[in-house]
Amino acid sequence: MGDRLAGRTVLVTGAARGIGYAICQRFAAEGARLALADIDADGVRAAAATLGPQHLAATLDVADVAASQARITGLIGDLGHLDILVNNAGYARYTTAFECTEADWDRMVDVNLKGVFFCAQAVLPHMRDRRAGNIVNMSSLAAKTGGVAAAPPYGAAKAGVSALTVHLAKVMAPFGVRVNALAPGVIDTDMVRGMASPGHADMARQIPLGQKGRAEDIANAALFLASDEASHITGEIVDVNGGLWMD
Repeated sequence: MGDRLAGRTVLVTGAARGIGYAICQRFAAEGARLALADIDADGVRAAAATLGPQHLAATLDVADVAASQARITGLIGDLGHLDILVNNAGYARYTTAFECTEADWDRMVDVNLKGVFFCAQAVLPHMRDRRAGNIVNMSSLAAKTGGVAAAPPYGAAKAGVSALTVHLAKVMAPFGVRVNALAPGVIDTDMVRGMASPGHADMARQIPLGQKGRAEDIANAALFLASDEASHITGEIVDVNGGLWMD
């Protein structure tokens, strides 16, 4: 237990499991009050319940812009104010350039890129007016490799998240709001295991540190970016990949 986020309020999307839930656990242990949001209504309620009664749960499909923005506005009201947004909600389905359907493309781009922007847009005026705030987006190693072990729309969407992060960091810096992103590599989560991509097994064997990452590794990096320890960092894309990509 610590107090690095004592008194801070946090909204985490994609919070029911995997990286999102690990982030919630880590932030709660550091004193934050959380609003957990996820498309899985039962899952997000169960996740919030494990953290304590002070934390909120909300059903949210980030690809549904009008509904998600309205829900986020309501959650800010419930929390009283919002200090930190973690744009973690993601969707991946393994496909190739030859097999990718329009439905595959739309869902991956809608969740992984459009959802990130419009969830951020929902909190920007609040953070601007308070002249304080922090946004952590979830990019990916796929943004740099082209998503060859994931899917064409996944890599394209995550590259968009990286570019969007830099744009928002520039726009919001005059208001004291920091915007950064994390770029996980091969992380041992249900989503990654469920993609059944042959490329992920090959990439995992090439990790210089010798093992896949854990959701907790991403949560620790997110905590750093969200804390005052990173007060002079904005517009940065932080790689968390065991050395699989070095630059």
